[in-house]
Amino acid sequence: MIDVLYFAWLRERIGLPKEQVETSAKTAMELVEELREREERYALAFSDLTAVRVAVDQELTEFDASIEGAREVAFFPPMTGG
Repeated sequence: MIDVLYFAWLRERIGLPKEQVETSAKTAMELVEELREREERYALAFSDLTAVRVAVDQELTEFDASIEGAREVAFFPPMTGG
């Protein structure tokens, strides 16, 4: 089991701030693919990955990063300065 967190508009589209997911994914991208296949709301939320960032165990990373042994994966839009 892995905790998956959604922030900002991803949380709004999926309808959850956090969930526990049983996954066989080895990378963040494989996890995204599994989530996309679940329901339309996930497919819509992850339709444009150029607008999504990922963190594994609170460390910003790329979608090809390993999630094996991770406790948490978070998805969020890019942060903007101000």
